Amino acid sequence: MVTGRTTYRGIAVLAALAAVPILPGAVGVASADAVPHYRMAEGATKTEGSSSAAHAPQLKPGLHTDSIKRGEQKWYAVNLDARTSAYFSAVAAPPPGTKVEDYGDKLTLTVQDSDGTTCGSEARPSFNGGGMAYPIADYATRRIGADRTECQKAGPYYLVITREGSATSGPDTWPLELNYLNEPPLEGNTPAKPGKGLWSTATPAPRTDTTKRSAKGGTGFNDAGSVATGVWKDRIRPGETRFYRVPVDWGQRLNLSAELPNATSAKATGFLPRVLGLSVHNPARGVVGNPSFVSYTGKPAAAKEFTAPVDYGNRFDSTGSVNAMRFAGWYYLEVSLHPDAAQYFPEAAELTLRVDVRGTAKPGPGYAEPTRVFSVTPEDRETAEKGQSAQEASKSGTLMTVAYAGIGTGVVLLVGLGAWTLVARRSAAGAAATPAGPGTAGGPGGQPSLPEQSTDSTQQALQNRQFGPPQGW
Repeated sequence: MVTGRTTYRGIAVLAALAAVPILPGAVGVASADAVPHYRMAEGATKTEGSSSAAHAPQLKPGLHTDSIKRGEQKWYAVNLDARTSAYFSAVAAPPPGTKVEDYGDKLTLTVQDSDGTTCGSEARPSFNGGGMAYPIADYATRRIGADRTECQKAGPYYLVITREGSATSGPDTWPLELNYLNEPPLEGNTPAKPGKGLWSTATPAPRTDTTKRSAKGGTGFNDAGSVATGVWKDRIRPGETRFYRVPVDWGQRLNLSAELPNATSAKATGFLPRVLGLSVHNPARGVVGNPSFVSYTGKPAAAKEFTAPVDYGNRFDSTGSVNAMRFAGWYYLEVSLHPDAAQYFPEAAELTLRVDVRGTAKPGPGYAEPTRVFSVTPEDRETAEKGQSAQEASKSGTLMTVAYAGIGTGVVLLVGLGAWTLVARRSAAGAAATPAGPGTAGGPGGQPSLPEQSTDSTQQALQNRQFGPPQGW
């Protein structure tokens, strides 16, 4: 016999099995097919860039997907106003195992007005991980500012993306993910570029917390696992890239270290020149400096990054790594492990991530409109402390909403039940006090006499109390 308890037990078993993580160590030697691919954003708009401005598809703010071949150039059209800065990022995500050449295979991104004038500088994200294929990303922008002269008017503009590469690299088509973000204007005065010497450029020592918390790296920007200040542990397969995100507020900066342990097998030997990579991207997916790739010889190795403090005025700095630290929000950490690391870590390597958000959060520059992307909320910090991805945080929030709704519904039902009970009791009491017939004499003191036995109406009231509310309640 299948009972409710049996059903619940079956559901619990299935839930427990679903919750068991499939660790990289549970599979054999990592292969390109086994390594997870970049996860595109759910709900992203599929588009197809044209080869000329005349037929360029119109982009709206948000996420879009496309693909690009070697030597191909794609055009996209946008309509911009005269007060809002716009950021256009592109993520090229060739599948793991794709053949790429360092510095030779790359994208070029520009924003142009209808006259063909380039707005600001172009972006040129490229590979430099020893021939490893991993997601590369950066942005081009149309920025509004008193220091700019070109591209300040409202009208039609174009995002132009070109893929460069030599004939010796892989001919595979690369998936593309585009992100179009608007940054509102400021209410007050524009902050100036921070002066030199206001912050130290000497990289401090990494954190040494004795407790390591578990992190869950994602495949890209969309499913990146959240982390906060502290020491985190994860596993990474050879050929894999894992993404993490951390909230960084105005005035704060990042001190990061991604580490591999020593190899436990004495049989594995050899020098790997560029095996572990670490790079940082800002909330608009702009790269913060160049990715840091380090070598490995079987001894512990660490890739490190130390950023400038977040400041609105950093956008006026000519140094790329400082220029990118221009707004608060979620910053993304990209960690890559070269496929050649399989000789030391056939299945997966233990990864230690030391995250240190340094500095006290300061008030923002004062945007004229609310902006969720370029800000840090208490909910963001809570999500980071819990190590949740954006999807997990959203699901958790939805479950809490359902729980609160359930509590509210329960309260309404209890109130309704109480009201019905009160009505039923009053009905029973009123029926019991009804005289047996016309002209019944009153009792002592003028009070009506109670009958010795219940009348039909009294019995009906009692039934109502037991089996249901009065009809029409």
